[in-house]
This record gives sequence, structure tokens and C-alpha cells, in this order.
Amino acid sequence: MESHPVSGNSQIEKKFYIIGDERVFHTKAPEYFSAIMKRVGIKGTYEPFMVKPGEIEKAVREIRNLNVAGANVTIPYKEAVIPYLDELSEGATIIGSVNTIVRKGDKLKGYNTNAIGFMDALKDAGFDAAGKSVLVFGTGGAARAVVFILNWVHAKSILITGRSRDKTHSIVNQIGGEAISMSALMGRILSVNLVVNATSVSSPDEGTELAELVNRLQLSNCELVIDLNYGRPLNFWRDMAQSKGIRFMDGLSSLSHQAKRTLSLWTGVEVTPEIVVTAIQDSTSAT
Repeated sequence: MESHPVSGNSQIEKKFYIIGDERVFHTKAPEYFSAIMKRVGIKGTYEPFMVKPGEIEKAVREIRNLNVAGANVTIPYKEAVIPYLDELSEGATIIGSVNTIVRKGDKLKGYNTNAIGFMDALKDAGFDAAGKSVLVFGTGGAARAVVFILNWVHAKSILITGRSRDKTHSIVNQIGGEAISMSALMGRILSVNLVVNATSVSSPDEGTELAELVNRLQLSNCELVIDLNYGRPLNFWRDMAQSKGIRFMDGLSSLSHQAKRTLSLWTGVEVTPEIVVTAIQDSTSAT
């Protein structure tokens, strides 16, 4: 059953939503954001808002009319939402992707907290990407944020691969890096220090072909594999890293940092990383 925003009662001070396609019903964001807000005394609700293809403009209009304090944007609308916002942060403008909408008076401003979340995750991992070579899987908003930060911290080289040639080259032209086809990854030894999964696929049942490709990767000098997804019991990125003796990090760190930043943008309230991590872990373990 579809879930669309409805007017809250007068006792609710703030309304927040997460905008996405039918996959929005599988996200744990409502659980952990609600838990964080309760923990720090923010009165409000956070709910999923499913948007049908071609209806993102209508969805943004509803957000305006309902006087929503803020919203997250997830796949596949991080880029599609941009034309319907009043302003963009500098980072969102450069990256070309929005995952956080903040109401500022009568205007809606788009931000990208994916980027800073990834940068903080690199710090948590103790990985300095300066002068390093990186292979990034994905061509959507998360991949754009990753490439932006890798350029920002002066990575030596960034290879970007994905199913869409046009989207891959769009990232290269607008942000940086070098495009490489998935087929070109096979049969060669890739000398990269970091591999990042910025796709939505982590388990074999989500993408058999990608799982097979990753399993057959030949990596040299790789120090770390990061999967930006979190909470996948079956994870072929983790399995690949473990089979090659490479350190692995899932998306918990990145997710917690971006959620912390998002809440600050919405409410001005700063929370500790520990509160966010605990809320995310509790929401996942409850399933």
C-alpha cells in the first residue's frame, strides 16, 4: 500500500519524510531517525513517502504545502529532485545530487550529506586517500558524492564503473575521475588501494552479474573495501575482501555521519556519533 504524507495533528511540531520509489518502504531511516529525535527531545515524526516515476515535481509541491521541516531523498530521485528546489548548497551544486532537503522560510534548499558522511567514514577507517588509487562502482548520487570527496582529498586516480556508460561519463565530465567499463575490469590486474561500492547492490540475489564480476576481480595493493550499504547479512563485497585478506568496512560509519549532519541541518541539534550508531544498529537488529 502506498504511503503519502498527510497533515499531522496540531501537537506535532516537526514533520520529516524520506522520498523514494517503492524501495523507500524497506529503509530503516524512519526507525532510527525517530529514535534519535526521541532520545534528544525533538518532537516530530519521520515517515516514508513513496513517489511514482515522473511525479517528483508533485511530491516536492506536497512537501511545500504540508510545511514539512525537512526531507531525505533516496534512490532514484537524488538528481531528479534538483530542478524543483529553490536553492542548492555549494556541495550539492558541484556533485549534482541531493539527499537532504531543508526548509528555510518559504524556500526549500538541497544539500548533500552523503559526501561528508563518506569523508568522515574514511577518517574512521584511518584511510588517507591522498595520493591513492581508487575504484568506484556506481553512477548515481552516492557515487557522485564519493568521487567528489576523493577529488577533494587529492586521490591520485579514480576509476568509475557502472552499467550506464552515459552516467559514468557524466560523472567524469562534471566531477572528475576516469570511466572504465565493467567488461574492461575482467582479465586484468587492477592496482588500486581502495574499492568503493556506491551501488545499491550488496547481496547476490540483488545482482547476480555484479556479484560474479566482483568475485572475479584481480586486485593488487588494495588496502580497503568499503560498501556504502549497511545491514546486508549476505554481502559479496565483504566476502571478496575477506577472501583476499583485504580490510572491509560497511556503510554504518558513513550512514551515521550523514544522519548526524542531516539532523543538524534540520533542527540545529548536534548529536554524538554514538547515539546515531546505536539507533541504526537497534533498528536493524529489530528486524
